[in-house]
Amino acid sequence: MSAPIVCFGETLWDVLPTGRQPGGAPFNVAVHLHQFGQPVQLISRVGQDELGTELLDFLQAKGVDTALVQRSQTHLTGVVKANLDNSHEVTYKIVEPVAWDYVQYAPELKDAVANAAILVYGSLAARRADTRETLYQLLPSARYRVFDVNLRPPHYTRAVVETLLRQADMAKLNEHELAEITDWLGMPADGDAALPWLAEHYGLQAVCVTKGADGAALWVANQLFTHPSFPVQVQDTIGSGDAFLAALLASWQAKLAPAECLRRACAAGALVASHQGATPALTAADVDAMLA
Repeated sequence: MSAPIVCFGETLWDVLPTGRQPGGAPFNVAVHLHQFGQPVQLISRVGQDELGTELLDFLQAKGVDTALVQRSQTHLTGVVKANLDNSHEVTYKIVEPVAWDYVQYAPELKDAVANAAILVYGSLAARRADTRETLYQLLPSARYRVFDVNLRPPHYTRAVVETLLRQADMAKLNEHELAEITDWLGMPADGDAALPWLAEHYGLQAVCVTKGADGAALWVANQLFTHPSFPVQVQDTIGSGDAFLAALLASWQAKLAPAECLRRACAAGALVASHQGATPALTAADVDAMLA
């Protein structure tokens, strides 16, 4: 059995006009990693409430290890109100403070991170001091750190994002996030040429950028790999970037070539966009079928 991937951060309910769905980027990545056959653990925190119990039940039904998901007596389970007026560009209103803002450091978290192949983390969970400090304590123990940038205004600062970039081995971001970060540095975001520059500036081994209908690019080992998107009938894009990252990392763990990792990631992202919700039942075989 390969070493697990640990996903750290928010676990919440996306409240949509059609009802509520389990979500949060680390949560979605963890679910898809498990569906793609990769052992995974999730570090998060939910309330001691009905919504928290339902999230844990959902994870357990999906087969995801919930041993490191803490329960809060003092804060409610996270909720996000999603606006789907544009199916290609979802906007979010993220309630705070909630349980996942208060992930508490514990020795078992450090042990899990130290024994994992990869630690995946984002910027949203670092919006408040408690969870941010826990993340800062865990990062040095990780063997390989993947920063899923995931900028959600107004829940981040440049200082925190840059700290998290400097800690990372790989960064995954979308084209809007790439444009914002290169703008901070006075560097034109001239597409894929910005990736090696970003890698050098922050000491990253790999940078991956998703570009929606224009596919994705991966800079690794001084080489640039690109792949077009797969044409699908888009239902909504919630979770498609998370499935993309899960497939990229599952392929990475399987020691596939970078071009093949990127190809499989693009297929997984497209598959999720063709379904409603962030975590439809998908397997590696579904990705194979799409690629065939």
